[in-house]
Amino acid sequence: MRTATEVEHVGTRGTEQERVDAEFTAYLHARPGALLRTAYLLTGDRHQAEDVLQTALAKLYLSWDKVREREATDGYVRRILVNETTSLWRRPFKRRERATDVLPEGGVEPTYDEGQRAAVWAVVSTLPPKARAVVVLRYYEGLTESETADVLGVSVGTVKSQGSRAMALLRDRTPGHLAPGSREEER
Repeated sequence: MRTATEVEHVGTRGTEQERVDAEFTAYLHARPGALLRTAYLLTGDRHQAEDVLQTALAKLYLSWDKVREREATDGYVRRILVNETTSLWRRPFKRRERATDVLPEGGVEPTYDEGQRAAVWAVVSTLPPKARAVVVLRYYEGLTESETADVLGVSVGTVKSQGSRAMALLRDRTPGHLAPGSREEER
């Protein structure tokens, strides 16, 4: 049989856990697609993005009380996503095997923009992982150089140099029909 103090402690712990669960659930409902989009842009693969996001959210939940400024939660989650994606790149099995949405028998990807988004993303996905992370955070997520540096844990100068190199690579690798000022863009 429990003492009154033990019962009171269990009751307090229950309400505290309910508060954490309610806050965490509210955060998840407020950010439904944005986090998955960021994970996808970092990994380039929907299945890996879902795995990375699930791991990031589990880590966020375990650290929920450590996030003091709730406004900074997105930055905290982005940092976890970048770290988890980096861990994926380092795993040996990643080099041998790659999940794909397209079946080898010749599945067709739907396009909604005459294929331009997919073509642009195909060029972006050829970037080295760190350069792709900078491009995703700076241009897809719209973070400033200093915010990107904070998320990646690097200096602003590193973000600038990685971004500059990434943009040069993109200019070199972008097919003519996707280049700014091309005939298709003028339509």
